[in-house]
Amino acid sequence: MGQRHGPGTGLRQAEAVIVERYPQLLRLAYLVLPPDLDRHTRLLRAHRAVQHSLRAAGRRAGQGGDPLAAVRAEVVRHAAGRPRGPLPPWVWGLRMWPSAEGLDEEARRLAGLTPYARAAFVLCRFDGLDEEAAAAVLARAGAGDPAGEVRAAGAAGADGGAGAEGGAAPPAPGTAGAGPDPGPDRESVLHPADVHTRPTDLLLRRTRVRAAWGLAAVLLLAAGLTRAGVAGTDAGLPTPYAGAPAARAALDPVRLVRVPAQAWSDTGRVDFTAWPARGPRTGDRALLARALGAWAAPTSATAVTTAPSTSAEPPEHPPQLLFAGDPRPGTAVVVFLDADRIVRYTERGGRRSLDVARTDDADVTTAAAVTLTREGNTARRLLAPWIATAGVRDLTAPATAVRPLTIGPDGTVTTELPPGTGREADSAAGPSREGCGPRPVLEVASSPRIVEKHAFLLADLGGLLPVHLTYTPPVDGSDVPPARQPREATGPAALARWAQEACALDATDGRAVRALNLWDFAVTELPETPGRAVWSCTRATWWTGRGDVRIRLRPPAGDALTVAQVGSTAACGRFGQHVLAATVWRAPSGRSYQLAAGSREVVEIKATGSLNSRTPGRTLAVPAPAAPAPPATLTATLHSGAVITALDTRGGGRD
Repeated sequence: MGQRHGPGTGLRQAEAVIVERYPQLLRLAYLVLPPDLDRHTRLLRAHRAVQHSLRAAGRRAGQGGDPLAAVRAEVVRHAAGRPRGPLPPWVWGLRMWPSAEGLDEEARRLAGLTPYARAAFVLCRFDGLDEEAAAAVLARAGAGDPAGEVRAAGAAGADGGAGAEGGAAPPAPGTAGAGPDPGPDRESVLHPADVHTRPTDLLLRRTRVRAAWGLAAVLLLAAGLTRAGVAGTDAGLPTPYAGAPAARAALDPVRLVRVPAQAWSDTGRVDFTAWPARGPRTGDRALLARALGAWAAPTSATAVTTAPSTSAEPPEHPPQLLFAGDPRPGTAVVVFLDADRIVRYTERGGRRSLDVARTDDADVTTAAAVTLTREGNTARRLLAPWIATAGVRDLTAPATAVRPLTIGPDGTVTTELPPGTGREADSAAGPSREGCGPRPVLEVASSPRIVEKHAFLLADLGGLLPVHLTYTPPVDGSDVPPARQPREATGPAALARWAQEACALDATDGRAVRALNLWDFAVTELPETPGRAVWSCTRATWWTGRGDVRIRLRPPAGDALTVAQVGSTAACGRFGQHVLAATVWRAPSGRSYQLAAGSREVVEIKATGSLNSRTPGRTLAVPAPAAPAPPATLTATLHSGAVITALDTRGGGRD
């Protein structure tokens, strides 16, 4: 039985651990915190999580526990839970971010994991704990399935989803102890203790300081004249924001950020931050105040919807105003931008709703439109200020010309909705999956002031933001053809292929996904059938950075066959360009064949197990073993000599 110590002893032990290992604990908190936070806020909350762990960890250590494990568990508990209070620690006049450039890359890679799985990854990958010790920390932190979280972290490190380019995978079980000092930090330079800082807008801050002093004087005068004291500035603000100066600033309609109308044409950052405030009610302070108040403290009557892995927490600084108006009679809408979030507030017939979506790394295409309202079979959208022309086309009818749309003076257009995508598509249940008829999509063109002859497609898949569609054609037949990058899906070949895959769009959650790329990575001759079949990989890229893929084989005639579906993978993307896929296909004669195909650098495909075959080149087609033989194992050799396995539902296919 462990020896028990007094509470003072445990507190001193916990304090010693925090002082000695502060950078590592700070890194643990930083990577466990929600991925939707900006770097400044994440850094401040990481400091708070570490410092707030002292008392509880001290109590645990005072009961005879391991001080380091106790501190780690409390740091994970604070970082994984909902932060107490409306705001992180406040730093006046400075923006801060970690000096270690790779830290935020790690944060993006871990975004698809749960907070406890992110904690397990850090504990194993950076702090040197084995699986058992990491699971013990998670159990003390309150994880429901500690062992499952550790397995998820290990799988992420092993298949490259969270750390493919970040170095070694989590250490194997048994390679590190679980004691109070598991060894030196494995990557001591990759922590957020060293920071960069920069001031906020100095002139604006000077003006605000003067205004704040003037406001303070007015409030003091008011306090002397009436017992209402704080009446005025705090009136109508939801508790607990009424007493916090920083919160008052963030919720003050007068302080909303408004971008000049032509800023988009004179900036190197063409995204939502370049949008001006538009709409006829941008000066309606009452409407703006109601929107900000509903965001800060929504009542039970306010329907709040958040996209996956998105926080609905109130703003910490005055947000940017993008739109305020009445896109439909009787419907008022306000749209804000807060760091990497878009927030839409709606008033309709006495009802209020708040919809929040992510905008990480938005660009000229993914920041091109926001859905203001959906009603019946139409939607009203606000287009980016750099959109010069807009039209609608039916994705299932590639030969049909684009029908031009009139862009209103406030930048809005009305478009049709795909079947089953109604007003409720923004709800937590996601878009409806009923049927597949015509598939209207927006085709828009950017102004030549920022890019010449640039048109692209946007599909409404039920989210606040439409999804950008791209296409990567197959390579030529040379020995090692050069890689091809995704291109806009507006050419004849791209439109013809997307017409064949249009109905499969129903499987995509438009609340989470920002872009879909259809990559035809191989073409093969099918046995007994004239014509060529196309192997394709459709990659859905989430706003969090996660990528889900679907491999399909489309024969010359008939329906396509879904070969594999894999979530949270690098395959078919920038960091997963080598792909092998395999399936058993039944010919019209009834005979089964083992088919396989690989991407451009595959030079040989090999089948082992129930089938022994070796075929040079990028495709394989041989008779399949008779049932009930187990499936064959398919591997491919790349031009570099590396070997990959066939992509399957377990996420195979990695080097």
